[in-house]
Amino acid sequence: QVQLVESGGGLVQPGGSLRLSCLASGFTFSSSTMSWFRHIPGKEHELVATIGSAGISTTYADSMEGRFPISRDNAKTTVYLEMNGLKPEDTGVYFCNAYAGMRRYWGQGTQVTVSS
Repeated sequence: QVQLVESGGGLVQPGGSLRLSCLASGFTFSSSTMSWFRHIPGKEHELVATIGSAGISTTYADSMEGRFPISRDNAKTTVYLEMNGLKPEDTGVYFCNAYAGMRRYWGQGTQVTVSS
């Protein structure tokens, strides 16, 4: 059974930082492309960043302005999203996504709230 468990969300002031983690199990993590998406109220589901199976290839949404580097630790079957320079408009639910065995899997999401 595939499981993706996000953690690390919370309330942070503008300009602050958070580190999201996604612990994966139930599939071959080291062979899978991993991504972070976000859902901001009133907007469409949005891709934040993607990382290839070896952790070398990364892609980012232009709108993130390089603030959210993605990384992974295949030994720990975990993917990370470092969130820097957070803005109120980054408030939303952040989801971990795995592309494995020609299927997509989703975590339950973690809430990020940026507010003073």
